[in-house]
Amino acid sequence: MSEEGQSSWLEKVKSLFNDGPKSREELIQLLREAVGRGLIEADAQRMIERVLHVTDLRVRDVMIPRSKMDFVDDDDTLEAILHCIVEEGHSRYPVLGNGREEVLGILMTKDVLRALVNGELNEKDDLRKLYRTPVFVPESKRLNVILREFKTGRTHLALVVDEYKELSGLVTIEDVLEEIVGEIEDEYDEEEKYVRKRKGFYLVDAQMPLEDFNRYFKQQLTCEEVETIGGCVVKALAHIPQEGEVLELDGVQLEVVKSDGRRIRELKLTFQDEGEDDTAPEALEA
Repeated sequence: MSEEGQSSWLEKVKSLFNDGPKSREELIQLLREAVGRGLIEADAQRMIERVLHVTDLRVRDVMIPRSKMDFVDDDDTLEAILHCIVEEGHSRYPVLGNGREEVLGILMTKDVLRALVNGELNEKDDLRKLYRTPVFVPESKRLNVILREFKTGRTHLALVVDEYKELSGLVTIEDVLEEIVGEIEDEYDEEEKYVRKRKGFYLVDAQMPLEDFNRYFKQQLTCEEVETIGGCVVKALAHIPQEGEVLELDGVQLEVVKSDGRRIRELKLTFQDEGEDDTAPEALEA
């Protein structure tokens, strides 16, 4: 390469750095401009922005608080614990004992199933042998750091403690990843997630697509820029509702049954004209 050509190449490299973004805000603006020019997809741009956002978040921002945790109570009977595992359907559970004040370990559903199949789970002490050592993290830990620790430690769940070393909640690798890629649906999630208990009364999964909700319940709810019935409720209320909050939309009463403080999990649906309701579909078992 000639001296002149080398000089020209160096100038181009320097130009790239000189003209590059000087702040995160400028970088985000460049990404959005790139989408407008068709250089990258909008989904990729949103994911990159979420990655940048994750570095600012702490475990406390995404954790499931203790009051909302599903856990195994070591004081329960073996039958009650097995029922809890089947009912909740998680892959792992914190085990609490001593009046739910002490963390005894983590119970893996696959360990329980293996022991049952092998005939090794006949009494409570057999179950206690399956408890695994828990991982504890502080509320203040950054999400990008705990994601790296999840990967290197090959674990999917950590128990969160406050400044006094008291249990304050739990965080999973899915909670962190959802901050980057959005809501993650389980491969076994059912498409129809509502059960009619009696006339005009349903329990509805808040992640049910609004289009499906309208089709099943013969409604015409519209909600711009959201895709789920839970998102529609959040937008209508203009905040993340607490359990027990009620909203009426076009003659349909929606009560928040389950909420983890970050998103709605489940809604109770009641038709206002129960006595004359012929619009609700027949009961479907989830």
